[in-house]
Parts: sequence; structure tokens; C-alpha cells
Amino acid sequence: MKHIYFVTATNTDVGKSYACEVLLKRFSKTSKVGYFKPIETGVIDTPIDGTKLLNLTQQLNPEFDYSIQDIVPYQFTLPAAPFVANQTEKDIDISLILEKAKQLLNKCDTLLVEGAGGLMVPILKDYFMIDLIKEFQDSLQAKTILIAPSNLGSINDTLLSQKALNSYKIEYQWYINLYKDKESFDSVTLPFYENYFEKIDFLEN
Repeated sequence: MKHIYFVTATNTDVGKSYACEVLLKRFSKTSKVGYFKPIETGVIDTPIDGTKLLNLTQQLNPEFDYSIQDIVPYQFTLPAAPFVANQTEKDIDISLILEKAKQLLNKCDTLLVEGAGGLMVPILKDYFMIDLIKEFQDSLQAKTILIAPSNLGSINDTLLSQKALNSYKIEYQWYINLYKDKESFDSVTLPFYENYFEKIDFLEN
């Protein structure tokens, strides 16, 4: 049975790539893994995140012999939201992204798809990352994983992201990436989470 997990986050620089690294290693213990980053911006010579995760994936699953162009079909130089970074005359083709995901599944059982930025990052003028996640769920039965940071202010970003996912009827699991404000997290942020949520999961656990 094939599984797709779409890894998103409450914002940029929260740890999506790190989460994919952790999850690839975890899933590789029970299945053949694959990795897909449909859009990467800030690319000078080669996609930094995509290349690193592709190399790891191929170490874990040598059968996943795709090129970086397959793994990151849209590469833009400007480090900005995809809609802004795309300075070509052609829009990003959503159907191509979905078809590419299906193709990658031919050589893996568990495919991790890494988004760009947060949920409301624009891919097209009126089409956002959350819309792509919804399409992955509805057409490919993908499950969503939301990564949240641990710094001061993360409560607001986390709750807003969860509210957005709920409004789109997207089912998700969420994990805290404990790497910012680690020393103060237990006293500044954790008390609210413990009172508000029945269960709290940390990425490393």
C-alpha cells in the first residue's frame, strides 16, 4: 500500500526539511521511502534542501533513482514566495506536480512531500500552499503533517495554522520542532499547550 505525507509548517524557517529528514529515517525502517519538493526558491546552482534530502532518500532506498529535476521540478532563484519567485511567463502547473508525485510513487511505498513556507504562501495569484495540500489529500489521499516551532509567538502561529487546516477540512498531525527558545519553552509556551491540547507530540519523539 502506498502512502503520501505532505509536510508543511506554520511559517518559513520552522524545520520542514529537518522534519523530512527525521521522518524519512523513521519510515525507512518499515518501507521504501521517497522524497518530493515540488517548489524550491532561492536556488543558485542546485536546490540545497532538495539535493540534501534526495541524497538521504537514495541512501535509504537505492531504488529511488530519480534526478534532482524530478524531485524539484520548479526551481527559482529569488528567495521569495513561489508566485513572486516565478518570473517566467508560465504559471506553475499544479497538475504537473500531482502527476509527478504519482510517478515518484512507482519507486517507493512512502512518499514525503515538502511544501514551501507556510500554509498561505501563494503559488498562483489566488492559489496557496494550503490549496495544494487539499488537492493532495482529495486526489491522492495524502496525510498532512504540520510542523510548529517552539519560540515565543509560536502559539499564535500554530493555532492560526490549525484553524486554517480545519477550515479546509484537512486532516493533520502536528509536531513541535523544539529548537528555538529551548531554554524558555517549558515556562513560556508549554503551559498553554498542556492546558489546551489533550496530546502534545515533539518531532524527535
